[in-house]
Amino acid sequence: MSELYNTVAPKKSVDLSVNSDLLRKARNLNINLSATLERALEEELSKRQGAQWGEENRAAIKSYNDLVGQKGCLGDEFREF
Repeated sequence: MSELYNTVAPKKSVDLSVNSDLLRKARNLNINLSATLERALEEELSKRQGAQWGEENRAAIKSYNDLVGQKGCLGDEFREF
């Protein structure tokens, strides 16, 4: 499977607005903001790309499921469970 994104790409500074109380509490617990944001963005990117893939392939998935419904899976005659 290909990488979700280039993990060795250089870092880029950005300006963000964050709830001040949330930021204070995160800093009090020594939470690495950059690493936490990267993990959250990676999870969101994966979720959205998965949903996009499913939408783009909806017709093919439906066709495959219809075929399996009509003819069964390849190798069903050899299955012992």
